[in-house]
Amino acid sequence: MPKPIRAVAVCGTRPDAIKMAPVVHALRNHPAFEVRLVATGQHREMLDQVLRLFSLMPDADLNIMTPHQTLAEITTRSLEGLDRLLHEWSPDVVLAQGDTTTTFVAALAAFYRKVAFGHVEAGLRTYDKYQPFPEEMNRRLTAPLADFHFAPTATARRNLLQEHIPAERIWITGNTGIDAVLWVARQPYTADDPCLQRALSHSGRLVLLTAHRRENWGEPLANIARAAHTLLEQFDDLLLVLPMHRNPRVRQPLQAILGEHPRALLTEPLDYAPFVHLMRRADLILTDSGGVQEEAPAFGKPILVLRETTERPEGVAAGTAKLVGTAPEQIVAEATHLLSDADAYAQMARSINPYGDGRAAERIREILLRELGGGEL
Repeated sequence: MPKPIRAVAVCGTRPDAIKMAPVVHALRNHPAFEVRLVATGQHREMLDQVLRLFSLMPDADLNIMTPHQTLAEITTRSLEGLDRLLHEWSPDVVLAQGDTTTTFVAALAAFYRKVAFGHVEAGLRTYDKYQPFPEEMNRRLTAPLADFHFAPTATARRNLLQEHIPAERIWITGNTGIDAVLWVARQPYTADDPCLQRALSHSGRLVLLTAHRRENWGEPLANIARAAHTLLEQFDDLLLVLPMHRNPRVRQPLQAILGEHPRALLTEPLDYAPFVHLMRRADLILTDSGGVQEEAPAFGKPILVLRETTERPEGVAAGTAKLVGTAPEQIVAEATHLLSDADAYAQMARSINPYGDGRAAERIREILLRELGGGEL
């Protein structure tokens, strides 16, 4: 019997877990792979609930999270823990996704141990090192360390080629986040929280707002909240749902401006399943999240991106998303246009999702089996 391909999958945040879950399951469902899952705990509660949703139990949990942790602390504690595990386990390949500090550190730890590294969702770029911060540089620093570049789109592949990544080390797979969101959407769901029940049963229109990016902390977040307040006053059938990040620097301006409005539902961070079903129910989504830009088009939901740049330009090009920044007047104008013009709304809602078909994890498995195991599925 051939020796199994030993893979270590690493996640640290909720987006990591969502996008790595399909890959872990795809590998574990094939006898050629022996898979271990490591959680750094860069986020804690939001990470844990996603792991439970996808029935994943980490083989090791570094549990690095501490109150008010700095990026340097996240980096050093993750690196020390991962280095120790890679020394003990001697894997054939380490896998991580996207742009978190956990991902960059996993690539660095694999490099130090001379272990192949596979970057899931490789090649996204804004080419502004502080937009988004620190994610843009996490991605760019990961690329030269990686051996397998799993690019979600042709644009991502072109970015990597421009950085002199060899073409034979880049594969276009689609985005594993689409695999995850479609799987969750197929599962039965009943809301038990009164706020969620109100939102999902609302007879008028629903706007879903998420905002948490570091570059939006401070006045940009206050401006986003002011724009949302204006929209609520302008459209009396509108209900706003705003799941808030736990960071006080994110919550304070949102609560100060929207907390007393009767049609603004400010909730604690939502588990992934209810969030997916809220996306399906929403009429319009305002977000600075990268993952939501990919997921919402799977349900035909127009997205206004509350950022100056995006490393996901495919959605903008396809018409599923529009960059609007954080100026209140711009947000209000674009949202009002979509909420008032049925043709403009339909044009965005009917645009084709450019991020994948739900089979990205299978493609990644096929590539690893061929490249590391010398075989085919």
